[in-house]
Amino acid sequence: MTAHPTAPRSRRERPAKPALTREGIIATTVDLMRAEGLERVTMRRLAKELDTGPASLYVYVRNMAELHAAVLDELLGGVDLSPAKADGDWSDRLVRVLTSYTSVLFEYPGLAQSALVARPFGKHYLKLVEALLALLDEGGLEPDRAAWLLDLLLQFATATAAEHAHRAPGHTPQSEADWQALATVVRDVSPRTHPHIAALGTRLLSGSPQDRLAWGFDVLIAGARHTPLPEVLAPSPVDTRGAGSAGD
Repeated sequence: MTAHPTAPRSRRERPAKPALTREGIIATTVDLMRAEGLERVTMRRLAKELDTGPASLYVYVRNMAELHAAVLDELLGGVDLSPAKADGDWSDRLVRVLTSYTSVLFEYPGLAQSALVARPFGKHYLKLVEALLALLDEGGLEPDRAAWLLDLLLQFATATAAEHAHRAPGHTPQSEADWQALATVVRDVSPRTHPHIAALGTRLLSGSPQDRLAWGFDVLIAGARHTPLPEVLAPSPVDTRGAGSAGD
């Protein structure tokens, strides 16, 4: 008996591909980032995973920066905001929320670095900002001081996570080698040419990221209470209506 080749299937019989959505693109990006790292997530790689062409993705996200911001906002859903409504000293609870925010970034080193320039603006970011502003209001900070301090606190938290990302889970051997090289240079520097560095030595690099983070938050909060703001606060250059960024 002669075997007959399998008849080609009609395209109408094939299961339809799920419709592309912004939410689906973000969810797939998060999955790829967790599995392969943010640096491996390109528009081409993402399009392949979604069984479409890269050009189709730009209908939903303008560029990689916007995609990174959307992914960051999605992950900010994991920030613990419960201290905002708990009992206890307001500044301690503020630091706990900010530390939780930083911890989320510590889990994704590439995203922490991207977050320095990719400002999120979704629902989870707005919830975080609202919780922080509520705590600053509870602490009695003037509205203008609270607005500017919020920006500094988030910048410091984000920069700390990016700087120390190699110490978090998923660090790379190269970043660890870079850190060790820096420690060696600081330890072995000549007291004749760099007396102050030599005098401090490894104390320049001492302390855990968590301890330095908490201390930095305390410094910023204390300083904001006593550092005067400019007498006239001009509107943000990105919004002449005066709305500015979420932290203004």
